Amino acid sequence: MRPSPTPQPTARELQAEIERLSGKGLSELGYCAGDLARTASLTWRINAIKPLRRAVIPGHVYQRPEILLGVADFIGDSYQLAKLCGESQAEAVVFCGVRFMAETAKILNPEKEVLLPAPEAGCSLAEAITAKDVRGLKARHPGAPVAAYINTSAEVKAESDVIVTSANAHRIVERLFAQHPKVIFVPDELMGRNLAATLGRKLGEELVIWKGSCIVHDKFDSFSIALYRKMYPGVKILAHMECSPALVALVDFVGGTGDMMRYVEKTRAPYYMMVTECGLGELARTRFPDKNFVFMCRLCPHMKMVGLRAVLRSLESPLPGQSVEVPVEIAGKAAIALRRMFELAEDVCKS
Repeated sequence: MRPSPTPQPTARELQAEIERLSGKGLSELGYCAGDLARTASLTWRINAIKPLRRAVIPGHVYQRPEILLGVADFIGDSYQLAKLCGESQAEAVVFCGVRFMAETAKILNPEKEVLLPAPEAGCSLAEAITAKDVRGLKARHPGAPVAAYINTSAEVKAESDVIVTSANAHRIVERLFAQHPKVIFVPDELMGRNLAATLGRKLGEELVIWKGSCIVHDKFDSFSIALYRKMYPGVKILAHMECSPALVALVDFVGGTGDMMRYVEKTRAPYYMMVTECGLGELARTRFPDKNFVFMCRLCPHMKMVGLRAVLRSLESPLPGQSVEVPVEIAGKAAIALRRMFELAEDVCKS
């Protein structure tokens, strides 16, 4: 039996929550007094009901600040969240991210209830390829292992040999090449081209890629890099692996979101620019308030679909569409590919 809706906070509790959120950095991100009050009334209720539901809330770094700083139990990128969900002792997982991430959590935690507050939150990369497409690639390139980017559906993962993330793709694909003359990488074309360049492999002959792209990262303009360097002397520019090879060739660092945050933490520069979804830059501003950030970012419409009211609803009385299920046979095959990722990436950066 689910608990009844949580009560509203008292005036004292609400003020304490407002102060907590402000201290977390929401004020510095532009949340005014009214925004903080409205946010606090929801975060207080969500945090009050979580222990009653024995629930945990993972939040992807691209989520809204009020999600990450207000209710998320742990924050990370796809690799980190996949690992942490598997290690959690919670009975329910309320995934603040997009569908393929919630599916991954369910695959790794079949015994747990997994809820996706925004069931409509998809991903252009996950939608760019189907399981049938992967079977077709394998038929055309027999013997070539399939490395699938984690931004894929459960069905695609089930047809793959190993899953990769932006942080560990280079290492894992390199290991595959140690045993195979040809590797299939899906579905991100731009990341595939970047991998071919860094690995020194011929596209089509050695590394077979698919024509998929991220609606956020494929729009960044490489021509503006020189302009920003003139405007902000000494700026360190960091780009995600999903950006174009032309842009990647001009930046100071390329990697996954976790890699980018560690780079900012461990280096000193007058300015930093993170060429990725805007959520990472907002999070970086709260974690490194003494550093200056120049924004060249784009919003992901799918990531921003998750709101606090939807999170609260999924905890109090979830709608049928918010419950994530993966067929047993598909989940079993996909879990093998995911676990192989963990095995091959354990001695490298986990993000």
